[in-house]
Amino acid sequence: MKRIQPLLPAIGIFCLALTVRIIYNSTVAYHYYPLHDSAFYQGIAFHLLNEHCFCLEAYIPTVYRAPLWPFTIAGLSLILGQSDYYVRLFLSLVGSGTCVLVYLFARDLFSWRIGVLAGIFAAIYPELYIYDGWLYTESLYIFLLFAICYALYRLQHTPGRNWRIWILCGVLLGFLSLTRPNGIIVIGLFIIWSLVMVWQKFLSWRVTVRGILVSTVIACALIAPWTIRNYLVSHTFIPVATGDGTVLLGAYNNQALNKATYPGGPEGTWINPIVSRPDIVHPFPLFTCTPPCEVAREAAFKDAALKWIQDNIHSMPHLLKLHFINMWQPDTQEADLPVDRFPDQKSSQFVLLMMRTIPIPMFILAALGLVVTFWRWRELLFIYFMIMMTIAECIIYYGIPRFRAPIEPMLILLAAGSIWWLTHKEKGTLRWMIDNMRGKDRTSTHGSDQSESSSSVPQQAHSSIVEVSPRRVPWFKERSHNAPSQA
Repeated sequence: MKRIQPLLPAIGIFCLALTVRIIYNSTVAYHYYPLHDSAFYQGIAFHLLNEHCFCLEAYIPTVYRAPLWPFTIAGLSLILGQSDYYVRLFLSLVGSGTCVLVYLFARDLFSWRIGVLAGIFAAIYPELYIYDGWLYTESLYIFLLFAICYALYRLQHTPGRNWRIWILCGVLLGFLSLTRPNGIIVIGLFIIWSLVMVWQKFLSWRVTVRGILVSTVIACALIAPWTIRNYLVSHTFIPVATGDGTVLLGAYNNQALNKATYPGGPEGTWINPIVSRPDIVHPFPLFTCTPPCEVAREAAFKDAALKWIQDNIHSMPHLLKLHFINMWQPDTQEADLPVDRFPDQKSSQFVLLMMRTIPIPMFILAALGLVVTFWRWRELLFIYFMIMMTIAECIIYYGIPRFRAPIEPMLILLAAGSIWWLTHKEKGTLRWMIDNMRGKDRTSTHGSDQSESSSSVPQQAHSSIVEVSPRRVPWFKERSHNAPSQA
């Protein structure tokens, strides 16, 4: 019982988060079936099972998607059957694991009570559990990225050579990169973080260099087979997947400046290149594009997007500002999201109300937490890196709430830091600063009282007091004087 007792908060948070996600999948997403990107991932998984081909269309390989999530869907479908409901239950388990990581991180960083509060909030936070009700990569990517953040925090506070954490970081970095291609950027930031920790003497130089080598080699070993496969089918070096051209062309065009993706939505998001730039899309086949064709298509799309940027450089400040603003819209709007696909359900309306209200105070608390916990920047440095990377990606490509998803647990952690700062008495908190100010005031008041009492003593008394100070003996004479006598 004593061994189980420390695990009870984590178990309780996991069960609460899993309950919320099962209810969401059984109500809001009850009639869900995959569309858009979800259908692409599921289609690739079924082609893997039926034709042993990583294909969007039958027997036509693709390099357009990262492999880990389609392979995961294929494995679940092979074991449990070809139903998206089982895959969404798997995502519910992954999302519940993210909530447990939030609890553990906040507990270790702040306190047990703050950790429990943060874990409960993560369990019911709509901008986390909505991603467990469809077949996109968000939930898996969020879990892997936040697991890396927590592993690096544990690495800072683990004495000695803990090679298990370095190995775990390598595995997580490899899986993260195979989930989304921008995971490779995280590997570079991981190396920078490690060097900064050595500079700040949080980690030893020799152990860190060996740890970086071990983690990087493991991550590259996991990515390399897929890179080789991509080269064999496309004759081009593609580490994980291509697709930047489609994103850029949809974000940088005339319609993106003044047209919303959906009615009532914000301007400055992504307009499908088929609609916004049909002149560029038309030369390439829509369903039968082979890997070399995909490489040429993405290159043409990227060139067209860069040409539009050069021709419309005067519009870029406004468009980039919209990219930044749009990523902080509180509620996620996506064509495949169950809340948007089934808006007439009362359950959907309730979740949509949560999505529009709860994130706003959380953003405010997270901003406060970023300021008041900045003195602990060494412990939060990698989280700062991830937040800056996500914001930069949203500005460069385009910003929507879904692209904010990877940093949602980190924002919850910072919000928990603001509550810790307001309610606790540890060093650096608000109460600690107030107590220090009061202590200084008391000391200054006591000192002034003493000076007043001493000034009231008659001058004659001071003149009669003779202060006798001991005579200073030179060190060499003192040493000879104290030396033992010789017989």
